[in-house]
Amino acid sequence: MLMPLTFFILTFCILVLLVVMSYKIRSFKISREEYFREFGEEDPKKSNISTALNNVYALIVITSAALIFSLYIIVKDTIYAGHLMEWLNIVVRLLHITFGIAWIGASFYFVFLENALNRTENVREELAGNLWAVHGGGFYYLEKYKIAPSQIPKHLHWFKYEAYFTWLSGFCLLFIVYYFNASAMLIDKQVLDISPLAGILIGVGSFILAWFIYDLMCKSPLKKNIVLFSVTGLIIATAFAFGYSHIFSGRAAFIHFGAMLGSIMAANVFFVIIPSQKAMVKAAKDGKFLDPQLGKNALMRSLHNNYFTLPVLFVMVSNHFPSTFGNKYSWIILIIITIGTAGVKHWLNLREKGKLSIWILPSSIVILLAAAFLSAPKSNNAKCESTVSETEVYAIIQNRCISCHSDKPTDPAYTAPPNGIAYRNINDVIKLKDRILQRVVITHTMPQNNKTNMTEEERNIIKCWIEQSK
Repeated sequence: MLMPLTFFILTFCILVLLVVMSYKIRSFKISREEYFREFGEEDPKKSNISTALNNVYALIVITSAALIFSLYIIVKDTIYAGHLMEWLNIVVRLLHITFGIAWIGASFYFVFLENALNRTENVREELAGNLWAVHGGGFYYLEKYKIAPSQIPKHLHWFKYEAYFTWLSGFCLLFIVYYFNASAMLIDKQVLDISPLAGILIGVGSFILAWFIYDLMCKSPLKKNIVLFSVTGLIIATAFAFGYSHIFSGRAAFIHFGAMLGSIMAANVFFVIIPSQKAMVKAAKDGKFLDPQLGKNALMRSLHNNYFTLPVLFVMVSNHFPSTFGNKYSWIILIIITIGTAGVKHWLNLREKGKLSIWILPSSIVILLAAAFLSAPKSNNAKCESTVSETEVYAIIQNRCISCHSDKPTDPAYTAPPNGIAYRNINDVIKLKDRILQRVVITHTMPQNNKTNMTEEERNIIKCWIEQSK
């Protein structure tokens, strides 16, 4: 205990020092900008200062992660372990949602701008288009250059940190929810009996593999044929969805599919979009030839990210809908919803361009309805040969469910009953019998990964009791 505590204190001191340093560098940077702005000059050390500041920010993130990890080691196997994980879940999830909204909002907005630009009426030669807009009580006028303006402005806003911090917070959340408790949340031995470490390595490795495959596709002749590119991408995405559903638990499979798409989106920003934009800005400042292909590559990746957004958003909320991830053919449902939501986004993009598409939206809705039809519960033909008593049902609940769903859970993953559901007596069970029917009998998604080994016979007893009580 002494070593982790010492490491925690040392890491905390380093974190405080780094935060103070970041403010000092930031203040120094602002003062230099004001000084050189006054004389209309460019700060020759501007890039060096920005690099130093970014490095400090990166160290703050790494040190914060080390601090949290050391705290976890300290409280591990104590009554505070579950409490720490719950609050980490709350904080990181809130950060993930906040940055995600900012990133997806920017994606939606800039694709809207690209689609809605006026490209013909009174457009100057150097412009690709312009747009008048009104928002928040004010009028805005936006112009897009074909390549770059003749003089690059000193102050450019870069849309990148929304993407970086969305991915970073999402990756941390993946560890908090699924990897730190992999034996319960990630691995379902009824699906595949592997070690937690193997599951984690497969999950993280799949993100890297998916990026390399996608990046090769974008650099291949496939990119010239949109239909062939899309079909190939869909086949590969289906293979990943199939693989995840045959390796991980239902919830974890869905989340990994979303994390895979999100990782590709973030990698697009980091490896292609931002470097292309930096190269264009540098070429314009140096008065060199600006390769228009850089802008085209960045635009293509941005458009791909735009189509990924709705499938990723569905995955983010999918853990609330067991009829999807708990279905026998969950990977098919996942792909159907991915196609349907991407279709809806395509219809919105066409509409922003002023194009009328009669069949895309109805087809997308039909596809989504197909997922609802496919995930509909199948009738359980188990016969109820005798009347089931409340005592018999509550005994099953106590044996299989109380470890989590009680005022003081004994399961190490929880310090409070999940979703506030505690079965204190049979009346609490009666109030939630419809939900129990859905989770326990129909989808088999409770108990979580069947960690308490509820038998099929016990599920049928609960089914008979619910049917008899109607």
